[in-house]
Amino acid sequence: MTLREPKSMEECFYFTNRTLGSKGQVKAWVYRPKCPKCGKGYLRKPIVKGKIQKKAKEYVCPVCGYKVPCSEIDKNLKIEIKYTCPFCGKSGETTTEYKLKNFKGTKAYVFVCEHCGKKIPLAKKMKDIEGYFP
Repeated sequence: MTLREPKSMEECFYFTNRTLGSKGQVKAWVYRPKCPKCGKGYLRKPIVKGKIQKKAKEYVCPVCGYKVPCSEIDKNLKIEIKYTCPFCGKSGETTTEYKLKNFKGTKAYVFVCEHCGKKIPLAKKMKDIEGYFP
């Protein structure tokens, strides 16, 4: 499986590039879905007075103005991940659901290394899971 990396941040809901422990690294992103009505624009949160409404309950197409509830879109989003495992040192690619899970008391996107089978958490920015990574 070969994942296509985003060309710009306009394509993404979420993007991160960080290190895990001493030898692990991860790059992860979630693509914005195309508008189901016009097929030209990408859905995003509405912009009011030049600011993005972070707690909006719907996504809007900037081209045609079509509105879709967040709950309908969020359940179909996938996070794509390219990583170097901090445990075995091998590289891999995977896709998992875009949903925060509770991992050792910390909210994180969790995926499994395809080589060694260890769970690897991708915690929110600047959050560290004490003593998990070598």
